[in-house]
Amino acid sequence: MFEEFETKRILTDSAEINVRVGGRGKALLLLHGYPQTHACWHKIAPKLVDNFTVILPDLRGYGDSIGPPPDTDNQLYSKRSMANDLTFVLDALSIDKAIVVGHDRGGRVGYRFALDHADRVEKLVVLDIIPTSEMWERTNAQGFISGYHWQFLAQPGGLPEHMIGLDPERYLRHTLDSWTKVRGSFSSKAMDEYLRCFRQASVISSCCADYRSGATSDWYNDAEDKKAGKKIICPVMTLWGQRDGRSNLDNISIWNEWCASLPVGHAVDCGHFLPEENPDATLSALLPFFKER
Repeated sequence: MFEEFETKRILTDSAEINVRVGGRGKALLLLHGYPQTHACWHKIAPKLVDNFTVILPDLRGYGDSIGPPPDTDNQLYSKRSMANDLTFVLDALSIDKAIVVGHDRGGRVGYRFALDHADRVEKLVVLDIIPTSEMWERTNAQGFISGYHWQFLAQPGGLPEHMIGLDPERYLRHTLDSWTKVRGSFSSKAMDEYLRCFRQASVISSCCADYRSGATSDWYNDAEDKKAGKKIICPVMTLWGQRDGRSNLDNISIWNEWCASLPVGHAVDCGHFLPEENPDATLSALLPFFKER
C-alpha cells in the first residue's frame, strides 16, 4: 500500500515508533485513530507525495509501534505522552514544523501536540472529533450508546483486554463496520493489516490504556487548559462524518472555544472513517487548507 514510502524506527523517551516517510516538500504528519494503524491513510497519502513530505507514524502501542507497559496513573498513554513522541519523530527527520492531520485518537494527539508544542505545528486538521473534555461533558444517551467503547475500554482490572482477546477479529470488524455509513468500506489489504496488529495482546492492552487515559489524564489536561484560557494558535480545520453521531453537534462553535482564530470546516458525506469512506471529498477539503497562507 505504501510502496513509495521508507520505513523507519524512531526511539522516544518511552516508546519505539514505527514510521513511514515518503515524498518531498513541506512536512505533513498524518495520525491514525482507534482501532487502526497508519494504513488508514492508504487512499490519501500516495496522492500527496509529489508536494509534501508525508509522515505516517503508528501511535505508541498501536500497529507496529512499541509502547511501555501501561501505568496505574494513566500517564504513559495520555495524549500528552503521545504528542511528545511526535517531537522525537520530527527531530529524527530534521523537521522543525509540520502540518498535522489527525483522525479519531490521532486528532486528539494532534490538538494536544498543538497545545503543548505550538512551535512545531503549522496547521491542524481534526477529523470527526471534538476535544476530549467536551465529549465527556456534552455526550447524551445516544452518544453513550454509539460510543460505548469509551466506557468499556476504560474499565480497570484487565476486563476489556480479556473480553476482546477472546475474539479480537469479531470485535474489530464489529467496531469498524458499526461506525461506517456503508459496511464493507475498508479495502481487504487495510483490513488484513488492522487484523494483523489488533490480534496482538500488547496492542489490545495499549488501546485500553489509551482510553483509560481518555477518561482521566486527558480529560484533566483539557480542563486545566480551558480553565487557563490556553488556545490553539495555528489555523484549524475540522471535518466530520455527516452520518456520524457527532453530526448533531455544532463542531465549529465547539472548536472555536479552543482556537485563537475561527476554525473552518464542514461535514463530509460518510461515517466516521473519512480517509477511507470518502477520500476524494476529504482530500478536496484538505488541499486548499494546506495551501492557504
